[in-house]
Amino acid sequence: MEEAIKYYDHQLPGLGFRFFQEVAAAIERIELMPEAWTKIGKHTRRSLLKGFPYALFYVIETEEILITAVAHLHRDPKHYRDRII
Repeated sequence: MEEAIKYYDHQLPGLGFRFFQEVAAAIERIELMPEAWTKIGKHTRRSLLKGFPYALFYVIETEEILITAVAHLHRDPKHYRDRII
């Protein structure tokens, strides 16, 4: 995620911070409604970020939500496929 923030800031000052804010907002949405997003594996769900080609992959545990990947959707899925349960 740090690389993405640096990349976006290089493209446009402040854009990296907006990316970070959107990741935080997506985490809040997941916390409020964890089962609202697409199930893409036996236990894994995917929440798309607004305004960026990224998704958060996560698993709902008994007492917590585990984010397994923050992934760029235009990259080869093999970079995060092993984290989809």
